[in-house]
Amino acid sequence: MSTNENNTGETIYKPGSEVIVDMLLEQGVEAMFGYLGGVVLPLFDKIYDAPIKFVIPRHEQGGIHMADAYARATGKCGVVIATSGPGATNLITGLANAMMDSIPIVALTGQVRTSLIGNDAFQEADTTGITRPITKHNMIIKDPNQLAKSIREAFYIATSGRPGPVLIDIPVDMQIAECPIPPKKPIELAGYKIRYQGHSKQIAAAAKAINEAKKPVLYVGGGVIISGASEELATLAQKANIPVTTTLMGLGAYDQNRPESLDMLGMHGSAYANFAVQNCDLLISAGARFDDRVTGNLETFAPNATIVHIDLDPANIGKNIHTHIPVVGDAKKVLAALADVVEYKPRKEWFETIASWKAKHPFQYDNNSDMIKPQYVIEELYRQTQGDAIITTGVGQHQMWAAQFYKYSKPREFITSGGLGTMGFGLPAAIGAQVACPDKTVVNIDGDSSFNMTLTELSTAVMYKLPIKVVLINNGFMGMVRQWQELFYHKRYSQSSLINPDFANLARAFGCVGMTVDKKDDVAGALEKMLAETQPCVVDFRVDPEENVWPMVPAGKSLHEMDGLDIFEMA
Repeated sequence: MSTNENNTGETIYKPGSEVIVDMLLEQGVEAMFGYLGGVVLPLFDKIYDAPIKFVIPRHEQGGIHMADAYARATGKCGVVIATSGPGATNLITGLANAMMDSIPIVALTGQVRTSLIGNDAFQEADTTGITRPITKHNMIIKDPNQLAKSIREAFYIATSGRPGPVLIDIPVDMQIAECPIPPKKPIELAGYKIRYQGHSKQIAAAAKAINEAKKPVLYVGGGVIISGASEELATLAQKANIPVTTTLMGLGAYDQNRPESLDMLGMHGSAYANFAVQNCDLLISAGARFDDRVTGNLETFAPNATIVHIDLDPANIGKNIHTHIPVVGDAKKVLAALADVVEYKPRKEWFETIASWKAKHPFQYDNNSDMIKPQYVIEELYRQTQGDAIITTGVGQHQMWAAQFYKYSKPREFITSGGLGTMGFGLPAAIGAQVACPDKTVVNIDGDSSFNMTLTELSTAVMYKLPIKVVLINNGFMGMVRQWQELFYHKRYSQSSLINPDFANLARAFGCVGMTVDKKDDVAGALEKMLAETQPCVVDFRVDPEENVWPMVPAGKSLHEMDGLDIFEMA
């Protein structure tokens, strides 16, 4: 039987490797990432003829970050394959990253023959044991009758409810054995029930609180993007006239060019967002989990506010902050229901107060310096792209500047590692996003330390002719670590400075276009040339090595206790 889906009503049998490919096609997989090895050779032999775009990374960690970004850019499930032992363990960071940020991934790992499991065979590792804490679900296939069923369930679990990574460990003999493909039917898992529709009484209570509030704030996380609820959010915010602030993961959920936008809140968020949260009388959280980088000191967070918490995962509600009005449900459905019953309120005094904070404390930097300021590079990138690009980042100072100085108007156009804070994420993420969106401009804003970790993936971009752009904010330091050492460790820069390669020459060695920019006057021209390139391109911007990210809420401080507000007083 040549079809990939069994609609005959009868059980058919095929070799396990062929069953895996059939199940991937049945699930609509169009692209996947992975690295071959001995115990996945039967599977790769069947992939050879499959109508799936396959991308080989230079390291399995790069491959899973690519699958992760593919999922973030499309809303589909990312798929990655690795061999047993080191291949599987090289996925660990990417699995934890996807788990923290609720990204749907199905990871297929090879395993030694079932008869050898537990015997310390060559390239054996207890993959399911190792990955249990960092996956939404995992399983090992020891019965051929379970293979097709398990793959169907894996995709269902990864993409339903609060998404996350699911791993299937497949011994090599299961890939060779004759395995059944039972007829497809709706999946029902005992104890796994998702409440998508919010409770009507809780929605009514939330709507009443919104209508009565004088100083409300919508606090929006990545869950709004995951649920595809950006339009519902905009309708609610504009109908009820509520200012909107987002987490790092929520950037793009609400158009930052709108007057209601407060930009990002938190440790390096806008002063006006943080002040608004600390002074609001109602905080409506949607798809966010009150992360420590957002709240600062929990004891003094939003001290005068009634808390409404909308989340699909009931475990998130009340976990960090006492919630007065919990609403368990899908953000898209709950926000739409709220928008139907809220009333418009002018809230003139509240918006005037916010406007005064915006005027006094904008994101700013010293643009009169002769050195290249990283913020200027990102502002100029935004001006030239007009916000029409997918931005990926590594982790560190450059990530925060990308969040502060590039404005996002659409969901799924800012792709970054939030919860885990994974350095090296940016470059493979750009590759995954470009595979997902071949007609979009994809720019990786990266730091030199992050870029160093996965730069060999430039070879992947060249191999597959992916015209990704890399804007390298090169300060010669592990920038965020250096900033903390400056502020809290008496400028004792222990092990935080780097001797970097010549990144432009290195890029050219990989087959990319490489440029070095060390003069402020050359920034705009270099970015213009980069954006016009049809090949992968790396531009190494040599920026002020001791520039800091401001504002900053020091660890343990309250959200309104920001450092750096008086550094750039407006004239």
